[in-house]
Amino acid sequence: MGRIVSIGECMGELSETGTPGALSMGFAGDTLNTAYYLRRSLGTDWQVDYLTAIGTDGLSDRMLDFLAAEGIGTDHVRCLSDKTIGLYYITLKDGERSFTYWRNDSAAKRLASDPSLLARALDGADMAYWSGITLAILSNQDRLALIEALSQFAGRGGTVVFDPNLRPRLWDNPETMRGWIHRAAAVSDLCLPSFEDEATWFGDTDPSETIKRYLAEGSQRVVVKNGAADVSFTDGAGQISTCAIPPVERVVDTTAAGDSFNAGFLAAELSGESVREAIAAGARLAGKVIGAKGALVPEATSRA
Repeated sequence: MGRIVSIGECMGELSETGTPGALSMGFAGDTLNTAYYLRRSLGTDWQVDYLTAIGTDGLSDRMLDFLAAEGIGTDHVRCLSDKTIGLYYITLKDGERSFTYWRNDSAAKRLASDPSLLARALDGADMAYWSGITLAILSNQDRLALIEALSQFAGRGGTVVFDPNLRPRLWDNPETMRGWIHRAAAVSDLCLPSFEDEATWFGDTDPSETIKRYLAEGSQRVVVKNGAADVSFTDGAGQISTCAIPPVERVVDTTAAGDSFNAGFLAAELSGESVREAIAAGARLAGKVIGAKGALVPEATSRA
C-alpha cells in the first residue's frame, strides 16, 4: 500500500444555499480539497492521511468525523484544547468567488510546532503534499521546522509535491511571501503553480518563465496551470512542453479548481498514466468541480 500525507488547514466552509437567510456548512481548505479528491480517485492500495491541528470543541469534532467518514486518515491530526478551526464564507459573482475569513484562533497555525508529530506522520509515507497557504499560516520557526522535515523526507526517497497557491493577504508583505516560496520549492520534487498568480506576484510573462524559475530554485518537475489555456510542463530533463485541456461545459463556482486539478493529475500519474494523460485527467476533474457549488463535489468523482 502507498501512502500520501497532505499537510495544511481544513476550515469550516459557509456558502449560500439559494434560500434567503440560509447557509450550508461544510469543510474545505486547499490541501484538504486535494486530499479529498485523491481519496476518491485512488484505489484502496493507496492511503491518504491529513496532517493538521484542530481544537477539542464540537466544531472540531465534527470536522474530524467528516475526515474519517471520507476515508481520510486522521492519526496525525493534533488536538489543541485552547484553539478551534477557522471558518470562511464564500461570495459568488458570475462564477468567481471571494472569501471572508475568521481564522485568528485557528489551531492549524500550530500544525508544525511539534517536530515529533511531523516525523511520525512522514515516516514510511511515499508522498507529502503541501501548499503556500500551509506555509503562510505558520510562524517563521514552524515554517523552518516543516521545511526541514520535508527536506529529510525527500532525502529518504519521499516525493514532495508543492502548490505555491500564492495568497499575499496571509503574508506580511509580498517580498516575504516570495522568499518563503523559494525555500519551499527548493525541497519539492514537483511544483504545481497557477500562472495567473505567478504572473501577478513574480512578474512572469509566460508559463515557461514560471517553469524555469521553479527549476532554478530546485524543483525537479513543474506543471503550470493556466485556467482554460494550455497547461505547460517539464519532465525531469527540463524539456518544456504544452498540453491542451478539454473544454469546460459551464462554470458555476471556481472554488477548488486548482486543488482538484492537482488531485486528478497526481492520481493519474500514481496509477501509471503519462504526464499528458494525467494533465487531461486533472482538467476533467476540475471541470466537473467548477460546474457545481462548493469546494467538495461528491458527484465529480466516485469514491474508490
